[in-house]
Amino acid sequence: MSTKSILPELVRRFEAEILNDWMREQRAAITLRADLLTDAELARQSAEFFAAFQAGLQGQDLGEITGPAWGTARDLLKEIARLRSRQGFSLSETATFVFSLKQPLFALCQRELEREAVLLVGELWTISVIIDKLGLFTAESALAAREEIIGRQQAELLELSTPVVKLWDKVLALPLIGTLDSNRTQVVMESLLQAIVDTGSSVAIIDITGVPTVDTLVAQHLMKTVSAARLMGADCIISGIRPAIAQSMVHLGVSFTEIVTKATLADALRHAFARTGVSVSRQAAG
Repeated sequence: MSTKSILPELVRRFEAEILNDWMREQRAAITLRADLLTDAELARQSAEFFAAFQAGLQGQDLGEITGPAWGTARDLLKEIARLRSRQGFSLSETATFVFSLKQPLFALCQRELEREAVLLVGELWTISVIIDKLGLFTAESALAAREEIIGRQQAELLELSTPVVKLWDKVLALPLIGTLDSNRTQVVMESLLQAIVDTGSSVAIIDITGVPTVDTLVAQHLMKTVSAARLMGADCIISGIRPAIAQSMVHLGVSFTEIVTKATLADALRHAFARTGVSVSRQAAG
């Protein structure tokens, strides 16, 4: 791209006009979420980015937004994309922040260069290249920010879905709900082992009442968790073996011969009490 573009000079001369027109374009855009972004915040973001945009135009190659001249602009766009992703803006809504700058710049060039067709075409192309690259960069930044948010939420949900409960002195319970995969098994194992260390428990009940099916892979995951708990000095009891799961395990040839299994959590707790020397008896009412 030619370094003799007059775009930097036009932007400098008509700075206030372009900024005002750009703000008007953003306010009129159907993608502007007034419920998520105040006008004052929009004006602040626009003014900061427009200053960085002008600085970027001073670089040697206007169309190369990866250069040092565009560093501040890229940083601002990343921050705006991250902020708007947290606020709930869609990718198109976030990218429109940059793309809406194209119309004011087009209008300015058409007005100022109406008698110089060749020069006008060149400047319009320059604007298109710059704004399109900045817009795509913004969309990519917003997508990366959204993936980061989703990843963090998934990790939090995994932690919430694997609560370790202290039922009694030296007795823990780990109720599992949903399907077990490799990632969740790792979280389950870490949570259980940490709880064993923190509480000094010697018995852990893994309740699979909420696990829809137990296949060979799920059985392997459970065996790994039990083995890890044993290395920490705790015995495991698996409860919640429903008739359908028991039949499925028999058909698959899955065996828990070295592990105590119980049909219900109550049965498992009764067995845990016996293992830890706890006696529970009924008292007459009144």
